[in-house]
Amino acid sequence: MTATHTTTVPQATTDAMTSGKGSSTGSGTGSGTGSGTALNGRRPVEMLKRRWPTALAVALVILTTAGGSGEPADTVGAFGDALPLLPLLYVIIHQIGKPRVTWPVLGAGVAVMVALRAQDVVSQPVALVAIALAVLARGAVRGTPHGRASFGVQAAGAFAFGALALVGLAVDPDLGRYLVAAGWFFHGVWDFVHLRLDKVVARSFAEWCGVVDVLVAVHLLFLL
Repeated sequence: MTATHTTTVPQATTDAMTSGKGSSTGSGTGSGTGSGTALNGRRPVEMLKRRWPTALAVALVILTTAGGSGEPADTVGAFGDALPLLPLLYVIIHQIGKPRVTWPVLGAGVAVMVALRAQDVVSQPVALVAIALAVLARGAVRGTPHGRASFGVQAAGAFAFGALALVGLAVDPDLGRYLVAAGWFFHGVWDFVHLRLDKVVARSFAEWCGVVDVLVAVHLLFLL
């Protein structure tokens, strides 16, 4: 006769093995879910870090348009006065030849605009256009860091946007609104083209300014 031996696994060992398997499965599932939740939570933060110029632009336009007087003529006048500053910044930064100075130049430009509003000798848009022409004249005489072709493009932009601002302020406000809005909108296109090409100004400024310009144009056309 052949003896048959049966090996008996202790119940405690079996329970421990089962418990360990369940713990491993639960831990893996919980860890994966937690990691996915954390990743989803980080996505808006990461997107905000990448698109902070857009977020800043939206906030600025909301604050600016919410605090207006509500009179269409006043709003058109305010945005028409500010429009020549946009091409002026490009002209100055183009002549400096260093995109990293974009934001400091913007700060200086805003300070000049505030100073012009505090006096009654010369109108703000006329003064801004005159400054742009002076910078262009200097560039035509002394040269430009980016070559004549690029200089010509910036000069054309300064003339076009300056003309839209001055004419928009001179005509009836109902018509002027469309001219000033066109100036802001097409300067937004100008910004996005420079953003795409990564030329002249800092990319963050081009994105910020482009969003601001388009939103201002929308406000003038549809929300005013």
